[in-house]
Amino acid sequence: MSTTKWIIDPTHSEVSFKVKHLVISTVTGYFREFEGSAESSSEDFSGATVSFSANIDSIDTNQKDRDNHLKSGDFFDAANHPKLTFSGKIVNEGGDYKLVGDLTMRDTTKAVEFDVDFGGIAADPYGQTKAGFEIQGKINRKDFGLSWSAVTEAGSVVVSDQVRLILSVQLVKQA
Repeated sequence: MSTTKWIIDPTHSEVSFKVKHLVISTVTGYFREFEGSAESSSEDFSGATVSFSANIDSIDTNQKDRDNHLKSGDFFDAANHPKLTFSGKIVNEGGDYKLVGDLTMRDTTKAVEFDVDFGGIAADPYGQTKAGFEIQGKINRKDFGLSWSAVTEAGSVVVSDQVRLILSVQLVKQA
């Protein structure tokens, strides 16, 4: 059985995260630099192995001071832990796709599971074969050592512990 290698097309993919701020609103951020690949021996990606990494210094929340705080030792500590990584596989149980594996941040690795919507495979106008995925899940940032916290005078938490990860990924089939 032969395997096919696929790599992320960064021009048609995005990696974002959402976290509650003051419990009343949501802040969205992006990792602007990332790479990843999948190796699959089936057309539906069942059992495909997946690897991914994002450059912590590429965090963009559209607010420079907040970005710098997220890169600091209070959160990601980009100077000492420059990458977020994932290694795992795609599980397909009757059309219900999951991405399961190990997520590493700040040298802490935890098993995670994300929901996957496999959009299918199509050829682009340039003759490349593409596969599309929407991936979503939640993690607790404190599980990975991102433990900075503050409380307002009124008792509201400044930053939620729960973080939603949302990836819109297009893969390119390699020859």
